[in-house]
Amino acid sequence: MVTIFKCSFCSKKIEPGTGIMYVKNDGTILRFCSSKCRKNMLYLKRNPRHIKWASEAVSK
Repeated sequence: MVTIFKCSFCSKKIEPGTGIMYVKNDGTILRFCSSKCRKNMLYLKRNPRHIKWASEAVSK
């Protein structure tokens, strides 16, 4: 059975075999659809509710 995950930043669907999986030191697994989402969340510490392109993906 194939599992389709959602991006931790923009909530977009991630197809099997694509995306980036990031594991934090506490064991939390974050999945990202692109490096753009990964950088915005981890390095720039942005909130997806305040980012226009991310909040549009959440509302769809």
